[in-house]
Amino acid sequence: MTAITKSVDLDRRGRVAVLTVNNPPVNALSQHVRQGLYEGLKQAISDSAVQAIVIVCAGRTFIAGADITEFGKPPADPSLHTVLDIIEASPKPVVAAIHGTALGGGLEVTLACHSRVGVKDARFGLPEVKLGLLPGAGGTQRLPRVVGVEKALSMMVSGDPIRADEALKAGLVDEIVDGDLTAAGVAFAEKALSEKRPLKKIRDLDDKLAAVRGKPEVFANFRKSVARQTRGFRAPENIVKAVEAAVSLPFETGLKRERELFVELLNSPESKAQRYFFFAEREAAKIPDVPPDTPAKEIKKAAVIGAGTMGGGIAMNFANVGIPVTVVEVQQEALDRGLGIVRKNYETTASRGRLTMADVEKRMGLIRGTTDFNAIADADIVIEAVFEEMPIKKEVFAKIDKIAKPDAVLATNTSTLDVNEIASATSRPESVIGTHFFSPANVMRLLENVRGAKSSKTAIATAMAVGRRINKVPVLVGVCYGFVGNRMLHQRGIQAEKLILEGALPHQVDRVLYDFGFPMGPFAMGDLAGLDVGWRIRKGRGVKSPVADRICELGRFGQKTGAGYYKYDEKRNPTPDPDVEKIIVDVSTEMGITRRPISDEEILQRLLYPMVNEGAKILEEKMALRASDIDVIWVYGYGWPVYRGGPMFWADSIGLEALRDTMLGFQRKTGDAFWTPAPLLNRLADAGKGFLDR
Repeated sequence: MTAITKSVDLDRRGRVAVLTVNNPPVNALSQHVRQGLYEGLKQAISDSAVQAIVIVCAGRTFIAGADITEFGKPPADPSLHTVLDIIEASPKPVVAAIHGTALGGGLEVTLACHSRVGVKDARFGLPEVKLGLLPGAGGTQRLPRVVGVEKALSMMVSGDPIRADEALKAGLVDEIVDGDLTAAGVAFAEKALSEKRPLKKIRDLDDKLAAVRGKPEVFANFRKSVARQTRGFRAPENIVKAVEAAVSLPFETGLKRERELFVELLNSPESKAQRYFFFAEREAAKIPDVPPDTPAKEIKKAAVIGAGTMGGGIAMNFANVGIPVTVVEVQQEALDRGLGIVRKNYETTASRGRLTMADVEKRMGLIRGTTDFNAIADADIVIEAVFEEMPIKKEVFAKIDKIAKPDAVLATNTSTLDVNEIASATSRPESVIGTHFFSPANVMRLLENVRGAKSSKTAIATAMAVGRRINKVPVLVGVCYGFVGNRMLHQRGIQAEKLILEGALPHQVDRVLYDFGFPMGPFAMGDLAGLDVGWRIRKGRGVKSPVADRICELGRFGQKTGAGYYKYDEKRNPTPDPDVEKIIVDVSTEMGITRRPISDEEILQRLLYPMVNEGAKILEEKMALRASDIDVIWVYGYGWPVYRGGPMFWADSIGLEALRDTMLGFQRKTGDAFWTPAPLLNRLADAGKGFLDR
């Protein structure tokens, strides 16, 4: 065996050369990997004793994409294109032997090979769209030639990988193999040589492109089918344009068009935001005073207190990853109702083809319902999900404390309440931590883990590890009212209500945020969540919201009652309601407010600038570890468009000085101290810096 570079070795098995990439953890296409592949291929091609070449990877995966540490740096030779050119032009057959994941540039490497074999649990994908990019090394030109235009569009625009059996059916792999992968790759190469199979270059294939040539409706229909989920993103449209080029242009010209479209995306604000967010999400896992080697509690069994909407959804997260979970409820009727909803959720997923009925039964089998509180005694983590009322939560935690085993992690699913006060109801506050799931808990990715004053490092490490294990994105925050996400949302809510009193209407305010990229605005969101939830919290705190309270007093709680800020038909489609407009105008009149037309720009600034200002206070109070954590919370928990990076990134992109000065303008106009810039915002604006420069 010959070491070509520190990450690529060249070996020979009879007449087959084997190039092995070993660049842990994911065999990323670092410069030394590209160099090793290029030099190794040159040597194998020039060696008269070699008649075929196999590319394989050591470790747990095939090449899983680019080296993210090279992002934003000047390109280093050889380029990936150069490597692919020598693979494709090889006069000797080159076989890719794939395990783990072949993603991005990794899949593009395999597409330049003449044949591909993979193990049955391999995955194949081009996820560049998730960074606001398109596959830039021929992926948009080669993939449609192999799997067909519609399949290629679906894979690249979603960015989601496909399984080996699907890849085989689509023609992406030639054979699924088992046993030793290198030996299987060599055996396939030997067979190809023995049968004197011609070299199959994907660039020369045309039959699947010809099938849609002259049929622009194929692209029109695809654009229409993805319009909703790709709204606001630039990369999906450029991917479609690149595939249109594959169909209509010669291969080399198509590559040039792909490059133009790639560079356009690379320099776009959308891709810059998405690439920033890629790193922000990974940074959120790092907690300075809780090192990665901090021992976390192994979670073999979980318990959830409460079988309501949140409790049932939380339980589903554990069952989904094979962790047995006990759900405790006070009344059998409430328990049956809650578990019935869980089953219905699973069956709905199965009806859409995303689960089998066997999967449904397996997951339901992992969820045990009971009215016996003592059933939590063997749980490694106990998550309380009862009503958002402090006396109830403290009572529940006092009971948990007496029954849960000594080393169990005790978690409260609260969205606003003081975790320290909840922990004070126990004899072990060090074991208590907040785990704020977002509704619906079985769908939403964010998990706001709330660090109490006495939460141990083990409790924190466990909450973060559990979050990742149940496929959430955990972010650590501190204890304050509303934590990070809801605290900032509250500021937006104050202005949303003022805007409708001053002259805007709910549908205008909602439209402005929808056009910005949110899935819905504050009033539509309130109707979806249930207006009675906020009403109950306000009454508990002795706070009034004149318009919302009046709407709730009429029994209009949103979608679930058929009316809230909007009227809803039987399919829950909203329409603006003149009755609500009358309520708003009446309240304005009673409060002596003269209504006026309000521009979309003012609405956007008044909704979003206070959030940024509150984010600055949160950072100064150290309730969030970093500005990027706030952005992760808002993208995954509140629907902030990822192509705008998050509120703090967005604020930096428009300039903190301009943002601060606009706030001061509102303050001068209204005399309202609400618009006072946070000290941190002032300092950064004066210094010409951004939140991400801290």
